[in-house]
Amino acid sequence: MKRETKKPLLIILAFFSIYVIWGSTYMLNKVAVGELPPFFLASIRFTTAGLLIFIIAKAMGKSLAITRKQLINAFIVGILFLSFGNGIIVWALKYVDSGFAALEISAQPLVVLLLMRLLQGKKIKTMSLVGVGLGILGIFLLVGQKQIIANEDTLMGMLMIFGCMLSWAYGSLFVGKADLPKNFFVNTGYQMFTAGITLALASLLFGETWTAPTQWGQHVQLSMVLLIIFGSIVAFTSFNYLLKTVSPDKVATSTLVNPIIALFLGWFILNEQITTQSIIAAAVLLTGVYFINTTKTSITVPRFSGKIKKGDPRL
Repeated sequence: MKRETKKPLLIILAFFSIYVIWGSTYMLNKVAVGELPPFFLASIRFTTAGLLIFIIAKAMGKSLAITRKQLINAFIVGILFLSFGNGIIVWALKYVDSGFAALEISAQPLVVLLLMRLLQGKKIKTMSLVGVGLGILGIFLLVGQKQIIANEDTLMGMLMIFGCMLSWAYGSLFVGKADLPKNFFVNTGYQMFTAGITLALASLLFGETWTAPTQWGQHVQLSMVLLIIFGSIVAFTSFNYLLKTVSPDKVATSTLVNPIIALFLGWFILNEQITTQSIIAAAVLLTGVYFINTTKTSITVPRFSGKIKKGDPRL
């Protein structure tokens, strides 16, 4: 892949986007889901973001043409990554602290690696095996805390998040072979828009109450705007820009930074508790993720990309 001319300021701003903005989406979703039903929230976010991407792409002169097969594949990827992969996470945030959710999701590279072994027979290198072991230990320490085991809702929320991780992991393997629009911006637009529609159907199926934005609290309105513009569009564009200008392993460092940002914002803004065991679990888990990401043959999940590259899915 040809590297674009490096522009230091743009690179710094792009890293700020994938570090801080993606790290903050856990807190923003937690704020919004406190007032809005989860599937309705996710539907509004992705439908709006998808439409905005179409408008921007058209203004940039990009063709929105798509074949029937590409549309079907984009629909499938949208369900795996966004409808289930993100919608259920938003649902789980009703029961789980945003920092806990971010830490659990940071183990995504571990899940992808295991699925590649199970479904594709790919060998796992020694450093990655060490990373897998540390990752499993870190998750055990995180989930094994008394306050989580004693709370059925919290435990259920963390199990739901694990199911989302499996969906993201399988989706990452699917897109590697799927016929999708070549333009990543257009591809993302179709995935977000179709996911938004399926999430709206899920919202109706579960009998969620729909409300107009004018009825939302100011904090929820602000959270939604930030999620749509910055979390869904700016950070994603920054992610793809970095993949073209710097090495993938540098982009993958966001896997390590996002949970730290999420933990801090959850504690500072939402008054979420950070226990000593959570800190130890974070250190062990993120060390494992580091070992996986720095192994050359390891592969982690891109965010809405049409190809598998180093990186990982985020909210």
